[in-house]
Amino acid sequence: MDNSRRTFIKQSAMLATGVYAGTMGMSAKSYARIIGANDRVQVGVVGFSDRFRQAHLPSFLNHYKELNFDIVGLSDLWNVRREEGTALLTQKMGHAVKGYRNNEELYNPANKIDAVFISTPDFQHALATVEAVKAGCDAYVEKPFAETMDDNKAALKAVKASDRIIQIGSQRRSGTNYHAAAKFIQEGKFGPITAVDLVWNVNQPGRWRRPDLVAKIKEQDTDWKRFTAYRPYENWDPRKYLEYRLFWPYSSGMPGQWMSHQIDTVHWFTKLEHPRSVVANGGIYTWKDGRRNWDSLVAVFDYGPANSEDGFQVTFTSRMQNSVGGTGEVYYSNGGELNLITNKVSPNGGLHKGEAAEMGMQPNLLPEFDLSKDAIEVASSANTGGDPLTSAHVRNFMECVRSRQIPHAPVEAGYSHSIANIMTNAAIRTGGKATFDEATQEVMVDGKIFKY
Repeated sequence: MDNSRRTFIKQSAMLATGVYAGTMGMSAKSYARIIGANDRVQVGVVGFSDRFRQAHLPSFLNHYKELNFDIVGLSDLWNVRREEGTALLTQKMGHAVKGYRNNEELYNPANKIDAVFISTPDFQHALATVEAVKAGCDAYVEKPFAETMDDNKAALKAVKASDRIIQIGSQRRSGTNYHAAAKFIQEGKFGPITAVDLVWNVNQPGRWRRPDLVAKIKEQDTDWKRFTAYRPYENWDPRKYLEYRLFWPYSSGMPGQWMSHQIDTVHWFTKLEHPRSVVANGGIYTWKDGRRNWDSLVAVFDYGPANSEDGFQVTFTSRMQNSVGGTGEVYYSNGGELNLITNKVSPNGGLHKGEAAEMGMQPNLLPEFDLSKDAIEVASSANTGGDPLTSAHVRNFMECVRSRQIPHAPVEAGYSHSIANIMTNAAIRTGGKATFDEATQEVMVDGKIFKY
């Protein structure tokens, strides 16, 4: 799109969803409401998604009584999801939970919402965060944080201009094994990283498909214009509404859904904010069902300090038609490996005596070290299900809403993983080599700013 149309669409979208209209009349007090130690935190839900239902809600229920939180409202554009969500939440919370047709209604100051869970379609996360902080709310925001640099920069700016707590849904940051890995690397015990292999393989023809729901939804039962407001308009398509992860520009698919988790650990462990460059190859090789996003991908990243010969390579490999290799992250140094599949540091592949002696060097072998000595525990008086990692991450968010401390995955983490995602998507969409311009904070390909 040209810049004028892009600006028009974004401003129209923000007006439509109440980013401006819903906040203009709010007082300074509304923006800076202080939650006391004994005050109940009023929570809203933005998008009744599978992720919220299967992970966020069980995790929240593990901790809400102890920390004095409550869910009081839910916003969803589709009346079916809205009704299902309010019925489930009413049953779980033991009181009526009201449904809202959109976020403008949810953020009405009369509702006194303090915090929200945002699990909308991928392309809406960043600007839904803008809405939340402008409404004076803290937010737990699912990844990927942003799929374009325009959205990424707008959301970072809005959050940094506020005093709101933002937790990105990168739950690895609440894992004790990942904290142990970060400490081991950052203390210099691992040595310089030489390479990282990131793998995410599945064999799931139904992954991200929702045929039953696609057959069920009707345009008149939702708000398609509001749904697509942040992207170039397309005619009504129930697949793009419900199977959005298969369709760029509503989602980048593999990079945003899977790689964002794993590349975030690279940034965390190394304190590097983004790759120096990315190239990618792949295609739709097996599941030819009308999707736009690839079912097979290899992306290769160059990481290291700017203008330095030092650095290392990261590869992300993902396929959707054979699960051999599963999911995992392995870090390599000259002395061995740090394996987050086995949660072990070992001298595997390190410089042994024979090879070292040939060059007049000393062997370089890492010690054996267990990264999972401390198990992840769900610290609560209840156990309502969900995975322990997400439960720990949601609890960290809730505790930070109380304490106003920086959470495990602050907005900067989301901004950084989004740069890597957008660079990857730029390489996918153009076939070129993507880089990042620090001065303009733009993703570049062949000297041009990448725009969808």
